[in-house]
Amino acid sequence: MPWNNLLNASTQLDAIFQAFPDLLFCLDESGTILDYKAGAAISTLFMPPTAFIGQRVGDVLPPEFAENLLNALEQLKITHETVPFEYTLRQAGTQRWFEARLVPAANEQVVVVVRDATRHKQAEERFNSQLKRIAALRAIDLAISSSLDLHLALSVVLSQVTAQLVVDAAGILLLNQHGLLEFTAGVGFRTEALTHVRMPLGEAYAGMVALQQKTIRVPDLQHGKTGWLGAPKFQEEGFRCYFGVPLVAKGRVHGVMEVFHRAPLDPDADWLDFLETLAGEAAIAVENAMLLKELQRTNFELTLAYNTTIEGWSRALDLRDRDTEGHTQRVTDLSVRLARRLGFPDSDLIHVRRGAILHDIGKMAIPDSILLKPGPLTRDEWEIIQQHPRYAYELLSPIPYLGPALDIPHYHHERWDGNGYPHQLRETQIPLPARLFAVVDVYDALISPRPYRAAWKPEDATAHISDQRGKHFDPEIASEFLKMVCV
Repeated sequence: MPWNNLLNASTQLDAIFQAFPDLLFCLDESGTILDYKAGAAISTLFMPPTAFIGQRVGDVLPPEFAENLLNALEQLKITHETVPFEYTLRQAGTQRWFEARLVPAANEQVVVVVRDATRHKQAEERFNSQLKRIAALRAIDLAISSSLDLHLALSVVLSQVTAQLVVDAAGILLLNQHGLLEFTAGVGFRTEALTHVRMPLGEAYAGMVALQQKTIRVPDLQHGKTGWLGAPKFQEEGFRCYFGVPLVAKGRVHGVMEVFHRAPLDPDADWLDFLETLAGEAAIAVENAMLLKELQRTNFELTLAYNTTIEGWSRALDLRDRDTEGHTQRVTDLSVRLARRLGFPDSDLIHVRRGAILHDIGKMAIPDSILLKPGPLTRDEWEIIQQHPRYAYELLSPIPYLGPALDIPHYHHERWDGNGYPHQLRETQIPLPARLFAVVDVYDALISPRPYRAAWKPEDATAHISDQRGKHFDPEIASEFLKMVCV
């Protein structure tokens, strides 16, 4: 058998494939399959091995895979070096990603290794989606804070709504001085039907949204009671789906944001949450404009929006990892207490608070198989986990208002003795907020239960903190922390 020419320990190879979800082919240079082996997780994607042996890849493999494989095989004939490539397949209605590598072997044979990269790609897409959404929120914040033109600010919000949520049109109706909902801004409309809207509370979908102060979703505008949306002129728009979200600030409704799409739409919870976040941003723009007119504008609403958004990201991470739920709130409270005890000015406490809330935001880019693993991590998995401070920096650094809060997410795993990560900083090279947070973070982690160990007793945790003074922790900060928690 060809595999015997390449590997003698076939029994060991079979055992390995029971543990790893890789797929291997042995080919000759013409693309004929000489042998085939697959791990249990990936073997269900293809036919049994007996159907492959002696067949050309183009005759038995999925066309998308076979075409890429044959092209790579031609390239290998020229370069005689390893050739990697990626491809996608749609299986059972789901898009899956694969990574393949062709390696030249003895006797003019080629070994093809295929690995399912779907989880990695999905994590990458989630990470990129978060970056785009954060950038969108930043653009909205800039429009709100730097422009005195409400219509301009709302246009920016609506542009982000259509771009980030991938919908056809969006509009905003605001309550005027007579208590009527009136069209104020819109993008993506083909007609002027919406521009003439003036309706009282409780009328049509928008009026119900404003009256009830709750989101309304209509999957099919072609059926049911649609009010004026069923008017002939508006029918020219060809809209199929509708979402109406109240614009509420300080408990007061200012209007409604309406979202329209010309095809069926079945969004997930994350999509709906972001829709409401954008509606919240629009509501803030309206509120700020009102405060400006009354000469009562303050920074409170913008700060509240920032903190609410930040806490929303943190809650999203807590919901993903139920085992550490509540950890963020506890370490945030302890960090602010310790910072105040160490003499931080009030103006810096907000940055300590934000940094603590976002300290593990980089873990959004870590695959579930590693982040949620119930037991100890392998060395390779641990190396991936250690990248999360870098991911946090990449995620947050484009946002100027979070600049002063970056020290904690970026450096909280550095150690006083220089043996931390990701930059191996030592002693006072480590920013003060990160040194402070490191003590709090370890303490809370120790006294909290984990799937792989029981919670430590508080006295054992404080003993560990004491022992690690001058090693893991800044000795002065650790001593002050022990005084605070041992009172």
